[in-house]
Amino acid sequence: MRKLAFSLLAGLLLLSLASCKEEPQLKSQVGFYFDTVVTMQVYTNDEDLLTQAQAECLRYDNLLSKTHEGSDVWNINHAQGERVSISPETREILEKALEYSRLSDGIFDITIEPCVALWDFTGENMGILPDEEKLEQAAARVDWTQIDLNEEGVLLPAGMTIDLGAIAKGYITDRIADFLQERGVKSGFLNFGGNVLAIGNKPDGSEWNIGIQDPLGKRDQNIVGAARVSGEAVVTSGIYERGFDLDGVRYHHILDTSTGWPVQNELAGVSIIAPNAFDADTLSTTVFAMGVEKGMEFIESLDGIEAVFVTRDDSVTWTSGLEGRFTLA
Repeated sequence: MRKLAFSLLAGLLLLSLASCKEEPQLKSQVGFYFDTVVTMQVYTNDEDLLTQAQAECLRYDNLLSKTHEGSDVWNINHAQGERVSISPETREILEKALEYSRLSDGIFDITIEPCVALWDFTGENMGILPDEEKLEQAAARVDWTQIDLNEEGVLLPAGMTIDLGAIAKGYITDRIADFLQERGVKSGFLNFGGNVLAIGNKPDGSEWNIGIQDPLGKRDQNIVGAARVSGEAVVTSGIYERGFDLDGVRYHHILDTSTGWPVQNELAGVSIIAPNAFDADTLSTTVFAMGVEKGMEFIESLDGIEAVFVTRDDSVTWTSGLEGRFTLA
C-alpha cells in the first residue's frame, strides 16, 4: 500500500509540475520596422516565437515599403504606366484601400503620395512649407479611380504614385497577430507605433483596458480615457504624431486629398476601436479628415466600429456603442 500511495503521490506531483511548466509566460520583444517602434507582449512558452514574428515584420517591411527598391510599392511607383505583378498581400491591401476610397468619396486615397513627397514632418527640412505651385500640381495627380487592379496586377498612369502609410501598418499588425495565434498564443498585446491590437483577453479572462491617447498631451499619463476591448484594435490618428507649428498653424501629416495641404478642422485626434487593425488604421485617417459631425455619422453607419473624438478645444465625444465601455480620464 505504501508503494502504491507513493507512486500515486509521485504521479500527481509530476502532473502538477508538468502543468506548471506548460503555463504560458509573458514574453516581450521590441523592434523597429515600418519607420516605427514595434512592441510585442504575448503569453507563450516558445522562446523563439517573437524572434520569428519579428522576422515576419521585416518581410512585410521589405514587401510594402515605398523606399525599399524592389518592393511591390517601389515597383508600382517606378513602373511608368506599365502593369506590375504584385503579391497576394499587396493585392489585399489595395482592394481594401479602394473599398474605403469608395466609401469615403475619395477622402481616403493612397495616390496622395506625390503630395506626401513634398512635405517633411520629421527631417532636416521640417518647418519649411512646400512650393504652392508644385503642391497644386501634385494634388492634381491624386485620383484613386485611376488605379487599375486586375488578376494580372496593378497599373497606374505614368506620373501617379501610391503611399500605403495610412493602411499597411494595420494590415501587418493583423497578420502578425494571426501568425502568433496560429502558433498557440491566446493572450497578448501588440503595439505597432500606436496601432494597438489585443489578442484575446487577459490570461485571467478579463478584458484589456486600452488607454486612448491624448493628442493634446494635457492629461495625466497622456490619455483621455480607457476603453475595454477583447480581441480588438485601437488606432489613433492626430495632429500630435508628425508635424510642426508655423505662424500659429499646426501642419501635420494627415493631408487633404483634394489640396495636398494638412487637414484643418476642429479635431486634434480620432481613436478607432474595431475588430481588426486593418480597418481601424484606415478609418482613423479617414474619419479625422471628415471632422467630428461627418465622422461620427460615418462611424455610426458601420457595424462593430466605434470612435473617440478629441477636438482642439479639448472636448471629448464618442460613438454610442462605447457607452459603458469607455471611461473618461
